[in-house]
Amino acid sequence: MSQLRAMQTEAVDRGTLQINVTSSVNAFPVERAEISISYTGVPESTLEKIQTDSSGQTETIELAAPPEEWSLDIEEDRQPYSEYTLSIKAPGFEPVNIAGTEILANVKAIQNIQMKPADVSGEEDQVFVIPAHTLYGDYPPKIAEAEIKPVTETGEIVLSRVVVPEYIVVHDGSPRDSTATNYYVKYKDYIKNVASSEIYATWPENTIRANVLAIMSFTLNRVYTEWYRNKGYDFTITSSTAFDHKWIPERNIFDSISVIVDELFADYLSRPNVRQPILTQYCDGRRVSCPNWLTFLQGHTNTRKPLYLLGLRLVVVIHFKCVFFFVVYNFFNNALQNFILCHIIDRLRIYNFINIFDTV
Repeated sequence: MSQLRAMQTEAVDRGTLQINVTSSVNAFPVERAEISISYTGVPESTLEKIQTDSSGQTETIELAAPPEEWSLDIEEDRQPYSEYTLSIKAPGFEPVNIAGTEILANVKAIQNIQMKPADVSGEEDQVFVIPAHTLYGDYPPKIAEAEIKPVTETGEIVLSRVVVPEYIVVHDGSPRDSTATNYYVKYKDYIKNVASSEIYATWPENTIRANVLAIMSFTLNRVYTEWYRNKGYDFTITSSTAFDHKWIPERNIFDSISVIVDELFADYLSRPNVRQPILTQYCDGRRVSCPNWLTFLQGHTNTRKPLYLLGLRLVVVIHFKCVFFFVVYNFFNNALQNFILCHIIDRLRIYNFINIFDTV
């Protein structure tokens, strides 16, 4: 029995899924789109058939998923999510097939789909295959970089202030891969996609907040320093884990992550007296070791929930001249390290920040 089939057989919990279908031309909702749902790897066996309403949305349905504990236990090697294949057809549009929509136990998955209007060219169906989650699959480790980029070189293009862009350009490959496609992606949608690809939506809310802050700070560093454009490229960031974050075209996101990104999307981390956001590099601490970076696999709690907390153990907040300095005590390989971070905020959500990292 294949590992995927075994995972499907052992799916004893339930997750939920809602599908949103729009036109790729004008973003109008696609009504009466028919979606067939099957297990990935068993496409001939349809589990559910649903249809979109006038707003282009389906009802929220329940689907089988592995036990939630699998995504909360750092020693667990079994795949903690189910994979489903979606086949979408709608009058006047080209069919779309997505293999690998992920369903986690007890959280809501959201699959957004854009359909191309049909034309007389008779193009084949659009097919998207979603690769494994970064915490389950094998991906290249991040190549180390300085967390603060020098911006004093003559002729270098650097923004005069930190700006949260509406769109960024994602290069779906390594920087030197000239065959890779560039995608124009809304900034918030990019963060939601990356977070859904690099952490599990079953983790505690404050754990998700910590990871989302790290992802946003890294991304805004690339935006602020115009890192790739200064090297002659025409994009903002790549989808290669060796250089940046894992971003996956057409992958589903999760409601628990989406809500937190909407809450924090204008925030980032920086050091005192340094304008640019920190290039917050991190790893899982298990598959990849990064003793001088942030790590989000860090031991267990008494409630069986691990500290997927970027290694952040204790946070002391110091208020000084309307700036909140975060003294972060970090444990890497049982060594205590201190980092002083300044979190730039435009609203005084102090309660969230004081409690942003779970401690044991």
